[in-house]
This record gives sequence, structure tokens and C-alpha cells, in this order.
Amino acid sequence: MSHENPDASVFNYPGVQIQATFEGSSLKMYAKPMSGYFMVTIDQAAPFKISFNSPTDSVVTLATALKDTLHTVNIMNCIEAFHRRPEFKGFLLDKGKGLVAPTALPQRKIEFIGNSITCGYGVESTDKSDPFTEETENHYYTYAAITARNLRAQHYAIARSGIGIYRNYGGPSEGSPDCMPTHYNQTLFNDTTEIWDFSQYTPDVVCINLGTNDASTPGCDPQQLYRVYADFLSTIRHNYPQAKIVLLSGCMLHGESLAMVRSALDRLTQECHRAGDHEVYRFDMTPQTGDLGYGAGWHPSLLQQQRMADELTPFLRDLMGWK
Repeated sequence: MSHENPDASVFNYPGVQIQATFEGSSLKMYAKPMSGYFMVTIDQAAPFKISFNSPTDSVVTLATALKDTLHTVNIMNCIEAFHRRPEFKGFLLDKGKGLVAPTALPQRKIEFIGNSITCGYGVESTDKSDPFTEETENHYYTYAAITARNLRAQHYAIARSGIGIYRNYGGPSEGSPDCMPTHYNQTLFNDTTEIWDFSQYTPDVVCINLGTNDASTPGCDPQQLYRVYADFLSTIRHNYPQAKIVLLSGCMLHGESLAMVRSALDRLTQECHRAGDHEVYRFDMTPQTGDLGYGAGWHPSLLQQQRMADELTPFLRDLMGWK
């Protein structure tokens, strides 16, 4: 999240969250029109989706008729908002009411680096033939967000649909110039004007779920995949010397493409261990078979995302000692 604009917080990665504690019986959110879609949770109530989706939407009511007491709100940007560039400008409260010191954030911290699976592409669709739409993308229902909630951890997602470690979806065998390593240090995706300060968020564990787009179409060079991934892993380790790093294989690959990615990740892990870095780990998601349905564009369904969270949660709990 960028804070260069003193009057608004600007962001565009999925999963960015805004949390506050407020007084009173109602709450409205003030944002730039066309800022997109958000999931909102107030106190312990069920989450719901709101949108700033017209040129005149700048204020959206989040709650009315609450008890006149203290309440907590959590708002999550749930889409890839790269062309929207959302801006959060504040809250509107009952007359005479204000914000108070917010509840402390969880001490546990996870960073997820990924592609459309991590973004939540198509998760609210039930038809694999559906195209991508913002209406059916929702990071709140991804394995990443669910796992973080299961573990009572903060999470930070750096993800975009179609992105690869060396080759984006359908890209040339020699590689694409705008893969994850190119964008990773940007505060806002595809914006080179503001470089992220990695000391602002230091995760306990980093989960990398890349390789699906590199290998899912013909032409992936396994040596390039390994080499660029190794360089990227060095960058992660430089940024977070003490973090555990988990290399994930996603659920959308099968056959030779899955074997290629798993082989590269196994080799990377072994090489790190030989070099003395024993805090690099491996984890494989169960490949989807359609038994839990599909989301849009053959992407994981809501139930498949839940299965991935059910698999990853106990692995991270044991790895991190988060009982």
C-alpha cells in the first residue's frame, strides 16, 4: 500500500486490508470512484461484498442500526485492481463519533507470492467456460486468505493472474520481460515510481506459488525456469534473512508440466540445503480433478481453494510451531 498521497491510501494488489475500530451505530467508506470490489467484515458478522463500480460511487454504506458502542471493521481489496488503482480516503461516522485505537494486529506474518490461483481468479463462478470477470474474482476465498485466517496471521499477497517466474502464460520459451522478479519490488504493480521498503513488513514465512503459467503451455525451458527461480529465491532470502520459505506447486498442473515444476522446486530446495540454507521447504498442493467443480477458466473452485487451505494450514502450523 502506497502512502505517498497524504489524503488517500493507494493500492492495487489483491488482499490489501484496512482495519479500524469506530464508535457509533453506522459506518460509511469513502474512496475514489471505480475503486472496485471489497469484502467487509464488521465485528463477528458474516463477510459481505461491496463495490465502488460507477463513476459517481465515492461513498458506500457499510453498516447502519448497529448498537451505539465500539465496533471493528475489516475491509479487503478482493480483486486485481491494477487498472483501477483504488484509493481509500477514509470513513464517515455518526455525528460526534470517531475512530479509536484499533485492535492489535496478529503477530504472525505470512507473505504469499503467486499467480491467478492466489488472486482468486474465477472463484465465485461455477462454470469452467466462464471468462475472467472482476465480479467472480475474490481473494478473500483463496487458500492464502483462508490459511491466514486459520492460523490467526497477517498476510500480504503479491500476485497477478498469468504471471510466471520466467515466462508468463503463453509467453516465448526464452522468457517474458515482465515476470514476477521484475515487479516484485514495486509498491504498486506495474509502477516503477515507488519501490517497496521490505522493512515495512517482515514475514515469518514466505509461500511462493509460481511456475503454473511458465509450464502450462508448450515451450517452457526447464533450465530457464530453474535459473530464474534460483535468482528470485536469492532475492527473497536477501530481503528476509530469518524467514522460512516454502516452495509450493499449485493445483492446476498435471502430467509432464507438473513434473517439470516439481523437479525444479525439489532441486532448488536441495541446492539451498547444500549451501547451508535449511529454512527452505517444499509443499505440493493436490492437483484438481474436477471432483470439487471448477471456477472460471478451469481455475480452482471455492471448494478447491478450501481444500488447498485445509492442506496448507496444518503444514504451516507444524512448520512454524503455531499451535
